[in-house]
Amino acid sequence: MSGNSRAIQSNQSGLHQDLDKIVKRHLNSTFLKPVSEHTQIAFEQVMEFTQSRDCPVILDACCGVGDSSRNLAELYPDHTIIGVDKSDDRITRQRTETADNIILVRADLNDFYRLLAAKVNAQQVKIEQHKIFYPNPWPKATHIKRRWHGAPVFPDLVSVCNHIELRSNWLIYLQEFQYALKLAGLNSKIESIQVKHPITPFEAKYNASGQTIYQLKTC
Repeated sequence: MSGNSRAIQSNQSGLHQDLDKIVKRHLNSTFLKPVSEHTQIAFEQVMEFTQSRDCPVILDACCGVGDSSRNLAELYPDHTIIGVDKSDDRITRQRTETADNIILVRADLNDFYRLLAAKVNAQQVKIEQHKIFYPNPWPKATHIKRRWHGAPVFPDLVSVCNHIELRSNWLIYLQEFQYALKLAGLNSKIESIQVKHPITPFEAKYNASGQTIYQLKTC
């Protein structure tokens, strides 16, 4: 893949000035948005699939066209991979044959996270790993509440699994996420990584463009 991807441009030079206030407010409140019908249906399909397999589960959030889920299925053949994306066009796009340990669904993660967190807290399902590869960075400072760590669903996102891996080509996103995790009681480490086998199309594009790839992992 040719490298022609521009680095992220933002009017932020560091952590958002309101990050602490926003995250603390969400950590001390309950997100009451009604769950969408299509997400409820998709979630029930996911639960049926995972329970039928009785394997360790990896959640691949914001999976796009599902290539990351397919790569995870190859890396973890004894696991069940759940790929979730909000776009029906992306999730149903024709790709190579999908392994039998994957389920890809279109769902609103703002709803899906809450449904899953309830099941996890009730010990009805366990997520072994939680992957978020290259979420939309929403780089304008005014869009802080659209980033996962600035969203009302952040407490549910965190409660789904303690083993979180996040990748981005924008370091500030990871630094903000790390700060939010700390407020939620989780420690994490950020480092730049060398990519030999890109796990997503975005990773391939950024890597080919010579951009630094950053990884956050809870520890």
